[in-house]
Amino acid sequence: QAMDQDKALEVYDIIRTIRDPEKPNTLEELEVVTENCVEVQEIGEDEYLVIIRFTPTVPHCSLATLIGLCLRIKLQRCLPFRHKLEIYITEGTHSTEEDINKQINDKERVAAAMENPNLREIVEQCVTEPD
Repeated sequence: QAMDQDKALEVYDIIRTIRDPEKPNTLEELEVVTENCVEVQEIGEDEYLVIIRFTPTVPHCSLATLIGLCLRIKLQRCLPFRHKLEIYITEGTHSTEEDINKQINDKERVAAAMENPNLREIVEQCVTEPD
């Protein structure tokens, strides 16, 4: 099935401005996300599978889960089309990538994380567009 390039660019435009939890930079500036890390496939009528593979800045990045959470929250809020979202760490770029992949793709765990006021505040700071 052909990848939907326009939709992939649309997704990238949404996530590239997410800010790093620790640095003043965006995920795009730190090359945590690139245009090539987004894949979009049509899976039904007007429904798309969005796959994102992001690369943490270091293999033991303690904020990888938080970055995945930011990606998910921002896309859930901003994507203008029906979608199924899968977020992964680029293979071989993190020491606990399997655990993190499970965490950020588990609806209950994401919901629980967003109920934590401290975590929610950090996510909001990262996903809010700068004026």
